[in-house]
Amino acid sequence: MNPGDTTSKRPLVTTIRERCRVCYTCVRECPAKAIKISNGQAEVMSERCIGCGNCIKVCSQNAKVFRKEIDKVRELIDSKQRVAAIVAPSFPAEFSEIKNHRLLVSLIRAQGFRYVSEVSFGADLVAGEYKKIIQSKRYPPVISSDCPAIVNYIEHYHPDLVGSLANIVSPMVAMTRVMRRKYGTDLKIVFIGPCIAKKDESSEVDAAITFRELREMINQTGLKPAEVSPTEFDPPLGGKGSIFPVSRGLLNTMEVEEDIFERNVIVADGRSDFQEAIREFESGQIAQEHLELLCCEGCIMGPGMSPYPFLSSLSRRFRKRASVSDYVIHKMETMDMDQWKKDYEEFSDLDLFCEFTKRDIRYSRPDNEEIRKALNKMGKFEPHDHLDCGACGYESCEEHAIAIIRGLAEHEMCLPYTIEKLHNYIRELNISNEKLANTQEALRQSEKLAGMGQLSAGIAHELNNPLGIITMYSNILKDEAPAEDPIRKDLDLIAEQAERCKKIVGGLLNFARKNQVNFTDVNINQLMEHSISSVIVPENIKISLESKVNNTEIKLDYDQMTQVFTNLLKNAIEAMPEEGGLITVEMTDSSDEITVNITDTGTGIEEENMNKLFTPFFTTKPIGKGTGLGLPIIYGIVKMHKGNITFRSNADKNKGVTGTTFTITLPRMAMT
Repeated sequence: MNPGDTTSKRPLVTTIRERCRVCYTCVRECPAKAIKISNGQAEVMSERCIGCGNCIKVCSQNAKVFRKEIDKVRELIDSKQRVAAIVAPSFPAEFSEIKNHRLLVSLIRAQGFRYVSEVSFGADLVAGEYKKIIQSKRYPPVISSDCPAIVNYIEHYHPDLVGSLANIVSPMVAMTRVMRRKYGTDLKIVFIGPCIAKKDESSEVDAAITFRELREMINQTGLKPAEVSPTEFDPPLGGKGSIFPVSRGLLNTMEVEEDIFERNVIVADGRSDFQEAIREFESGQIAQEHLELLCCEGCIMGPGMSPYPFLSSLSRRFRKRASVSDYVIHKMETMDMDQWKKDYEEFSDLDLFCEFTKRDIRYSRPDNEEIRKALNKMGKFEPHDHLDCGACGYESCEEHAIAIIRGLAEHEMCLPYTIEKLHNYIRELNISNEKLANTQEALRQSEKLAGMGQLSAGIAHELNNPLGIITMYSNILKDEAPAEDPIRKDLDLIAEQAERCKKIVGGLLNFARKNQVNFTDVNINQLMEHSISSVIVPENIKISLESKVNNTEIKLDYDQMTQVFTNLLKNAIEAMPEEGGLITVEMTDSSDEITVNITDTGTGIEEENMNKLFTPFFTTKPIGKGTGLGLPIIYGIVKMHKGNITFRSNADKNKGVTGTTFTITLPRMAMT
């Protein structure tokens, strides 16, 4: 086809990275899969792009832009050379607001073009060549070559079908040759149309701009349709070729019907349909039919058309088709058919031949093991894991995996995989939040107990001396009193209560103490068995010891931890109802720590008392039965061992089995 030299040109389509929103719509809509995703950003690979412009049409963020050539056209015009504009027959669909096409022609002339002609005459000539092929029985089935995006697709991705492409130039190239024969070989030609692939189709065209760019040029001049006088296209004028840009336009121009009984021509347009038609043609399933293929759903839906943001795609398509149809009907009613036939005869000998080249850029398929590994990384291990939802932009999970291997895609593009990762992050975050909340609560408890400890230590030291004096003098007085003197009973009571006060003070000192822990190597199983044997257990209560500890060795203070376990066991016994119950001691370990769970089936702890358990002097026992220092002392001992103590409890039978579990975690090695 005498393709343009694209090696020195800027890429046809590029991405504005700041606008890309990681939706993968462009990946989904690209028939060549020429979109590479890197760090969540879509990048068009120019060497693989076929110029269809689908990515431009579907990008809601306008992140995809095509190469503009307005400046190049301005340079041609300013060079004082003769420049002609050839306008694609889809212009009525673009400029539907200009009811008289002659006003549009004048607006184009006003940009500095010497001639303004319509490509539809070139379409008439091209249609005549196709008609010869279809009506002749000498030709094998061919694929239409008027759409440059289709030609690029076949040359790059189905090179074995290059020989099946019709060796006929596109209407644009045909009209270029017509204009140079009629107006001189030195004529500079600018194509104006809806297709961006035309920009790189042929070096015979000096520049190509889209209808969007033409609007921009007209707006820059400030001209309005009402400010120009109407003029007609320069000859030769097109005929039925004006219907070329709609679906089945080539057949209508040839006046050939798509006859299902004769199986002569199959028409396919749009991203999915043209690919399916090519695959079936290549496999021999439709080897008897000619193919009329368009990458867009008719040229009226080309990426160079101005967008209509307030209309749906479907309504735009039929509105544009109607505009073209109205123009063609009016044209055929008013045109000079004799002049058209004369022009057609004049250029009937024009050379419309072209050749195409195999430019194979297909990837080789990765081996199955590579594909399996890529799928596994996305959590797809079995066939039922392949959802093939298409959210990544690829039609199947396997295609996505292959794209990842080729460096075109990322694992995070898989929506189910990303959602699962998000759920895992949320679960981990919830666990971290729970640990943080527990740590904060432990910190608050430690701060509260530290304050209570300082207060308790001060009180204990102040009370110790007077209590000692009371005890000493009450014993002296008792020794001096006669045996039968009634006062001895009062002195015994004073000494007894003073001794009780000393024990309470001793408990306060134990709670507040910063004693050194005497770490020794201890067998945790033996320690627990000793602690259980040290407790008086009623007949209606059972204690069960379940040790799952693999390494029983741990460094701790034997006497202090015995006090911890015996106190917890006593509390569990006292919490049992009259009918008794079960106390379960379960021990587990890891390489770094040992965990002890002491669980009872008692009455449980009321919810309003949960936050008070480790507070000094708080007790749920009757007056005179407890000092409220047992659990605070346990807490202090565990903390001195750099361990942790927590509990959970239920006192409401409506919520399940009542009871309490204390969990003590101790580091295996001594920490100083």
